[in-house]
Amino acid sequence: MKEMPTREYLLHLLKTRGPLTAKEMAAELGITEMAVRRHLGTLERDELIEPRLQRQTMGRPTSVYALTEHADGLFPKTYHKVALDLLGELAEEAGEDMVSRLFERRKLKLMRNYEPKMSGEDLRGKVRLLADMQNEGGYMAECEELDNGQFVLKEYNCPIFQVANVYNQACSCELDLFQSLLGTDVQRTECLAKGGSCCTYVISQKKSD
Repeated sequence: MKEMPTREYLLHLLKTRGPLTAKEMAAELGITEMAVRRHLGTLERDELIEPRLQRQTMGRPTSVYALTEHADGLFPKTYHKVALDLLGELAEEAGEDMVSRLFERRKLKLMRNYEPKMSGEDLRGKVRLLADMQNEGGYMAECEELDNGQFVLKEYNCPIFQVANVYNQACSCELDLFQSLLGTDVQRTECLAKGGSCCTYVISQKKSD
């Protein structure tokens, strides 16, 4: 463990034993408190740790450091394995139709969250808002308007990639969600779950009747 770079070791220490004071971390690492504070300054700037006041039974409160929610993403997660296990159990007990209904309910929930924010917007505004909201969900989305009036929405990350790789309903529901929200034709031309470099959606202006 001590062979870790100091920055990584401090994060590991705060994850397993924190919150801690700079003095406590210095003693654990065997380096000066000043050296620890230099690293803490960088970690705080990167929004990975935050100082907190901890009350003592006697005397003045002392300053301790703790990990932020942002730092939590640096540590290994196996959420997708749990989700896949649960979906597998659901499919075995209730059938694949029940799994499809679950994804459909997720789509409807997202629609209820997204639709009010898009009210009154034209297609350009809706596409940009959709990209922003997908970014908030971790999809690393960006949109581009083409000369022919079409829009291209690209998602470079899929937070549920492992699940979508097994259950294509996740991808189908996302396409249905975009079509419903935008009220126009949306075509998916590339998909991360099918080996693509990103999920690409081509959005066309609605044709006049």
